[in-house]
Amino acid sequence: MKGKVIAVGSWVVVLWICKVFLSSLPYKFTSHPDTQHIFGTIGGWMEGVLSQSIGQWFTQYGAFAVGGAELLVSVLLLLPAVFFLITKVNSGVTLPSRALVHSVGGLVASLVMCGAVFFHLATPLGIEVLHNGQSDGGSLFYAAVSILVLGLVMAIVNFSHWQSMKSAHLNPAVQ
Repeated sequence: MKGKVIAVGSWVVVLWICKVFLSSLPYKFTSHPDTQHIFGTIGGWMEGVLSQSIGQWFTQYGAFAVGGAELLVSVLLLLPAVFFLITKVNSGVTLPSRALVHSVGGLVASLVMCGAVFFHLATPLGIEVLHNGQSDGGSLFYAAVSILVLGLVMAIVNFSHWQSMKSAHLNPAVQ
């Protein structure tokens, strides 16, 4: 029963992370004006704090780099669904467990959002993004914080569950 609760909870978190990450890709990959404002603000800050070349690179390519990372994390988090289908077709194949993949994916999602939270708090971008007189009401920041926290919780819970499943498999008397 505990394993099913962890699995269902993980899939809910995965769907939330993928919804946020994948829905932002059209903005990041098409150089939407809002995206240009966000990454331009951060890039300008980087020019003053790090170096002009790093800031200019981030302004020009940061959205593509972050979008690429979010796309890869989303694919990683959805892989267990593909693995499930593969095992239904070919039951002899051994693939990584859902718990292990969700543990790694949750950790990587949290790391990506750690950067987002940092840039919201440490740069002129701020918690509430203002562009052309419009405010996002802090929605980007709060989504980043939720993914950072939920991803870490998912990573810890799933890794612990994976380790207990692994030790139970190696030592059937523990069950």
